[in-house]
Amino acid sequence: MEKTLTIDGRQVTFKSTAGTPKRYKAQFGNDYFADMLRLYSLSALQNLDPENMDYEAIKNLDLEVFYNMLWAMAKTYDSTIPDPQTWLDEFDEFPIFEIIPEVQEMITKNLQTSKKK
Repeated sequence: MEKTLTIDGRQVTFKSTAGTPKRYKAQFGNDYFADMLRLYSLSALQNLDPENMDYEAIKNLDLEVFYNMLWAMAKTYDSTIPDPQTWLDEFDEFPIFEIIPEVQEMITKNLQTSKKK
C-alpha cells in the first residue's frame, strides 16, 4: 500500500510493506507494533486536532514515534532518502497532524488479519 502526499511543496510517497516494521526496528531499535499500539491506546488519537487536545493527551503523545514511522514508510518507498534527522531537516514545514490521518491506515495495515471469521 502506498500514498503520495504534498508536504512543503514536495511530493512524498509513503509505502507500507511487510518489511516496514523490520526497517523501523533496524533504524530505531524499537518494535514497530509495540510503539504503534502504545500510541493508539491513547485517547488523544481519537482526535488528532491539537487545538482540541487537552494537556494530558498532548503530554502523553510521543510525536517522535510518528516521525519515525513516517520516515520508515518513506524509506520503504525510496531507499535513497537519508537518515531521519537529515530527511526531516529537508522540510521547512512538516504538518504532522495533517499527515497522520492521511497515512493512518498504512500504519495499522500490518496489524490487521486477513483471516475470515
